Amino acid sequence: MSLYAIGDIHGCYDSLRRLLDKINFDEKSDSLWLTGDLVGRGTQSLETLRFLESIKNNLVSVMGNHDLHLLALYYQVIELDKDSKSLERVLDAPDSEKLIFWLKERPFVHFDNYRNILLVHAGIHPEWTIGESITYANELEELIQGEQSKNILENMYGNNPSRWSLDLDEINRYRFFINVFTRMRVLGSGNTLDLRYKGAEPSPDEQIQSWFKSRNHKWKDTTIIFGHWSALGLMIKPYFVCLDSGCVWGRNLTAINLDSKFKTTNISHL
Repeated sequence: MSLYAIGDIHGCYDSLRRLLDKINFDEKSDSLWLTGDLVGRGTQSLETLRFLESIKNNLVSVMGNHDLHLLALYYQVIELDKDSKSLERVLDAPDSEKLIFWLKERPFVHFDNYRNILLVHAGIHPEWTIGESITYANELEELIQGEQSKNILENMYGNNPSRWSLDLDEINRYRFFINVFTRMRVLGSGNTLDLRYKGAEPSPDEQIQSWFKSRNHKWKDTTIIFGHWSALGLMIKPYFVCLDSGCVWGRNLTAINLDSKFKTTNISHL
């Protein structure tokens, strides 16, 4: 019995199955953690969702920004454009309702108290404790899984507000939560979100810094596993693990064994 964590799949179904074969994944006894963005730029989002839904009892997957984008398309709060064409097969599939319902139930964070590991797509804000992060994630999950889902999806797009405050109104509060959990990479002064940045890890002399390098953060000794940042790539450091190794960009899909000192297995995207 082993627990594996795998980075962003982005609809690269063939790569996922090859990786599972390489680690000898046993659906009857092993379990998976996934960093989100199950769907997206790859051509096999439909196959990916069908497979993962079929083994749902063996996995935990957190919500990614591309997963949210698919929900917005399904509920018709935005229109399908050329950048979303890869998701059209999911929307047109006869089992789309079942797949979307399953996707909509994905949590924004998953915390394993025994291992003291938190799984999230992009990151958590340095001004939040682990407990606060879980509370805010639960708020979002209740809304997206409930009657207000369409309203939240309609208002989630945008880069503001950039600064956290308990005084934010409801819409800005939930947009900030979504941007932290699913889009954040770097922070500016005062722990402000800079959502325009998509490059590699900033150098120390830049005016921005990686979110996980923020000083005086409130996470203490919890290990955080995340994806989303393909330009950062595979990174395994004490307390921080990035698993987005850029499969959809022609690089690798990565798995780590959480029961074997984070042993790493990669397969290249064909």
